[in-house]
Amino acid sequence: MSLRAQRWAPLALAALLAHSAAALAADEEFKFDASEFEKKPFELGGYLEFRPERFTLNPGSTGYKLNYPAGFSRDSLDRTTGALQLDGKFVSGIVSARFRSYSQIQRDAVVKDESNRFYEAALSLRPNPGLTVDIGKQALQWGKGYAFNPVGFVQRRKDPNDPELAREGYTAVSADFIRNFDGPLQTVAFTPVLLPVGADVNDDFGKTGYVNFAGKLYFLHRDTDIDFVYMGKGSRPARYGVDFSRNLQSNLEVHGEWARTLDAEKPVVDAAGRVSTQRGSQVSTLLGMRYLTERDTTWIVEYYRNGTGYSKGEIGDFYGFVDRAFAGAGAPGGSALVQSALNLARSGYGQPNPMRNYLYVQASQKEPFDILYFTPSVTVIANLDDRSLSVTPDLLYTGIKNLELRLRMSFLVGGGGTDFGEKPNSNRIELRARFYF
Repeated sequence: MSLRAQRWAPLALAALLAHSAAALAADEEFKFDASEFEKKPFELGGYLEFRPERFTLNPGSTGYKLNYPAGFSRDSLDRTTGALQLDGKFVSGIVSARFRSYSQIQRDAVVKDESNRFYEAALSLRPNPGLTVDIGKQALQWGKGYAFNPVGFVQRRKDPNDPELAREGYTAVSADFIRNFDGPLQTVAFTPVLLPVGADVNDDFGKTGYVNFAGKLYFLHRDTDIDFVYMGKGSRPARYGVDFSRNLQSNLEVHGEWARTLDAEKPVVDAAGRVSTQRGSQVSTLLGMRYLTERDTTWIVEYYRNGTGYSKGEIGDFYGFVDRAFAGAGAPGGSALVQSALNLARSGYGQPNPMRNYLYVQASQKEPFDILYFTPSVTVIANLDDRSLSVTPDLLYTGIKNLELRLRMSFLVGGGGTDFGEKPNSNRIELRARFYF
């Protein structure tokens, strides 16, 4: 619901109540059928998706060398993806179960992939309104940021180019203890999480052989949401942080996150190709706002400081090392250098946003020129360290029942040796059709 709709909702509700009261006075035989509003014990929904894409590739870039096999030489790549997402929920008394599955078939000149996985599959117990216990695979949502979440200690990273995409969760045991009060402090909630990591469970979270503990303490004080979060040392270094969100006006919200990682490890390669590990505490921050104009234009602006990111010089040394490794791939020892480059890419260098300072700006317009069900938007992600950026126009149409049509284009701007200039492609266009059921 838009902020403007939220302002009119109380008036609409009052009008509805007045109308209902008049109807009751005029018709004494009015009957209320509560069964029409009862929740069904089992609900099933989801969507089917068809997504063709075309990539204009960037031969010679670091990303191209690292992502495509030797001998691969193309200027463009066509990819077709079909996907099915199912969402189910069953409720019986204090017990409920939910799942979200995602199946995908993807084809292009390089990849022929089929995957089936559960994003979520969890059992919930709610003995009273103030206590809920969840066991199973859960997609927890920590943090107030839209595109980035420095305090998202127990969740997978968002894709800043499409932050609203569903993400796979982790297998964990969690609980929510909630208390409500009268007064300025309205709500207090505590969420402890136990997240095991082993050879067969959450093996991509970090080092195996640990049961990781994390916790979130939530306060609603007046009109401000505040979270204090913590994760102990285990599969990953210990870390703690805080976030907040507040509506300054009915159409203006501000939010922020601050996180400190203790004894963080970061692999670094120097200009000579020597690999070392840097250790030390790092701080990541985010500050953002969401603003709705009188003409229904929504602006989202966020500044993200990645404390564990690489400087411009460090990322430049990595790009140089990759170029030299692949240039000498056929020489003695060349394959070892290539493997070292690939290993570094799988670590911090291969993150979607591996450097330190980013600015995220999105503007979306609801139904311009009175075109119903049409929402165009544009998203810009700028690397403030090297001045490279990505620009993503987006056209969304929902005027056909249960069908969502989206046309997205992405243009990467930056020279050699820059974050977006070294990506494997220079632009992309995709058409996404989703049928919801």
